[in-house]
Amino acid sequence: MNVKPKLLDQVRAKIRLKHYSIRTEQAYVDWIRRYILFHGKRHPQEMGKPEVEQFLSRLAVSATWPLPPRTRR
Repeated sequence: MNVKPKLLDQVRAKIRLKHYSIRTEQAYVDWIRRYILFHGKRHPQEMGKPEVEQFLSRLAVSATWPLPPRTRR
C-alpha cells in the first residue's frame, strides 16, 4: 500500500529540496497550520480566494492574533 505523505510533510520536503533555511521552513509550516486551523481543519485544496481573504482580513484586524509572543506589541 502506497500512502501519500501528509500536507505539511509534503511542504517540508519541497522546502528542503529548495535548500531553504530551517527557520523559513518553520515559518511556512506554522502559517499553513494557522490557516488550516482558522478554517476548522479544512484541507487547503477545498478552499479558495474567499478563505484566503477571510484569513488575511482577520490578521489585519487583530494585531495580536495569531502572532507568536515574541512579535506582539
